[in-house]
Amino acid sequence: MQFIKNIFSPILAVMKFIQEHFKAMLFLLLLFLIFAPSSKEELKPNNLEQIYLIGPIMEVSEVVEQIEDATSNDFVKGILLVVDSPGGAVAPSIEVAEAIKRAKNKKPVVVYASGTIASGSYYASIWANEIIANPGSMVGSIGVIMQGANFSELMDKLGVSSQSVQAGKYKKIGTADRAWTEYEINELNKVINGTYDMFTADVAEARGLDINKRDNFANAHIFTAAQAKDVGLVDSLGVNYDAKKRLVELSGVTEATWNEEDRFEKFMKKISAQAAITLHTYFPPLTLR
Repeated sequence: MQFIKNIFSPILAVMKFIQEHFKAMLFLLLLFLIFAPSSKEELKPNNLEQIYLIGPIMEVSEVVEQIEDATSNDFVKGILLVVDSPGGAVAPSIEVAEAIKRAKNKKPVVVYASGTIASGSYYASIWANEIIANPGSMVGSIGVIMQGANFSELMDKLGVSSQSVQAGKYKKIGTADRAWTEYEINELNKVINGTYDMFTADVAEARGLDINKRDNFANAHIFTAAQAKDVGLVDSLGVNYDAKKRLVELSGVTEATWNEEDRFEKFMKKISAQAAITLHTYFPPLTLR
């Protein structure tokens, strides 16, 4: 009897292990089925990277990280930035612009305007090798704005008043409980005009335009894709297919292999973008739009 037990003991041990760890093994199997490559093609490292800049520009750390990863990845020979954004905060727009500028020094970067490339999103795109715009896209709106509501009349009707303690003449600039004073508006104009000068100077340098004629391409003008091409804001008109084809030409790859964005990551990006929009609704920054 003991002899028979010794023969079958390895099998019994395996069966006992499966019984005790069945749920864990099932979980691992599900993970494998979800994330395992479905074909041999997916095992190949991609040599071209498509990155998306979608929606209001508020929080861009993930986009910048994607650009930097693609820049440092020797397998990746070119970057396509797909843009559909009305603009956003100044600093994040510049973060993306500088990341694109660094990337361009190592490999070709093409920007494809799939819907709207305006203000902050245009600023983010200026250092690309080429900007290709969908014929139906809206381009431009190169300008700066800071706005706020005046709730003083509503507060009077509700019998509500505000109070504060502050040091510094300009500390209450932008508050919504009263109309802004002339000296406060002048102070804000100083910031707005300084930012506008920086914005237009960078556009002129990156796009090879005459800064002395900035009213032609800036001044918050809104252009169709064809009009934007005429004033030098985009290089050509086309669709995503054309933008990809152009990047293949610039990168010199013989067989293009593109990255595929994970569905879960795409979902989390939407959640993060919505959270950023909600946050900045209550704490509005200086914006490019």
